[in-house]
Amino acid sequence: MTDLDILSQAKNVLRQEAEGIMLAAEKLDENFSAAVKAIMNTGGRVVLTGMGKPGHIASKIASTLASTGTPALFVHPAEASHGDLGMICQQDTMVMFSLSGETLELMSMIEYVCRFGIKLIAITGNQDSALAKSADILLLLPKLSEACPNGLAPTTSTTAMLALGDALAVALINCRKFDTENFKSLHPGGALGKKMLQIKDLMAKENALPLVKKETLMSSVLIEMTTKSFGCVGVTDDNGKLVGVITDGDLRRHMSGDLLKLSAEQVMTQDPVTLDQKVMALKAADLMNTRKITAVFVVNVSGKPIGIVHVHTLLGAGIV
Repeated sequence: MTDLDILSQAKNVLRQEAEGIMLAAEKLDENFSAAVKAIMNTGGRVVLTGMGKPGHIASKIASTLASTGTPALFVHPAEASHGDLGMICQQDTMVMFSLSGETLELMSMIEYVCRFGIKLIAITGNQDSALAKSADILLLLPKLSEACPNGLAPTTSTTAMLALGDALAVALINCRKFDTENFKSLHPGGALGKKMLQIKDLMAKENALPLVKKETLMSSVLIEMTTKSFGCVGVTDDNGKLVGVITDGDLRRHMSGDLLKLSAEQVMTQDPVTLDQKVMALKAADLMNTRKITAVFVVNVSGKPIGIVHVHTLLGAGIV
């Protein structure tokens, strides 16, 4: 088989699976909305299950739901009949993935949820199956051809299940108004955690801020600038509002024998770049890179400085 043949087959697989997702999208009806509402109204957790490849999909969707504000867990059907059914409570909602809807290992779970009146959402391709007939809400997959050349290995069907599960998760994100602040609280570690850091999480504040009044003489400004080690100093007016900033560049531009006798107001750059404390650290890093500045003051709604962030701090946090 040539490289061209391999690439051609790979493209056909991707096209076939993409077509499967489009068919699933066209198949969606009011049952999808009912499933979202049922999960929203769940008093306990969403319990997802499936056997084999659909089980892996169920596990992934459980993780996605849990990380986006919907308490969820995966229960393996083979373990369920050996005691793990005890993990499922009457206040929970069960979501079962099975293309055939007749998977033997799911039967004991179906019996259990029916006996205790636990709401069951079925994702299956067989509307005449035991799973479909037992479900309170049926999300029926269209007739799909597997991308496997033998038509046997779950490929197109599991891709459609994955996309449908993600659609449920995204719909729930919107219904819950789950925003970046909520997301940040559930993702404190790893690359996602770094992406969700806000300036308020990294900025220096209070006594660490290099600040002077606009009438302060440059002889004192230089001491403040050197002591705080940010390479700059903020200049405030009588109301405490940030009106300017003095950097190394400003010092060079005003270098003369009279520099120390000048006031901060005479040397400062007016209307400096500032940030809101809720700005994402990544956005701040991009701003500093674009404007070619090494430190930025953070101000409140009144324009008063409440923090400062240095590019070295961003580097230390792995942001840039």
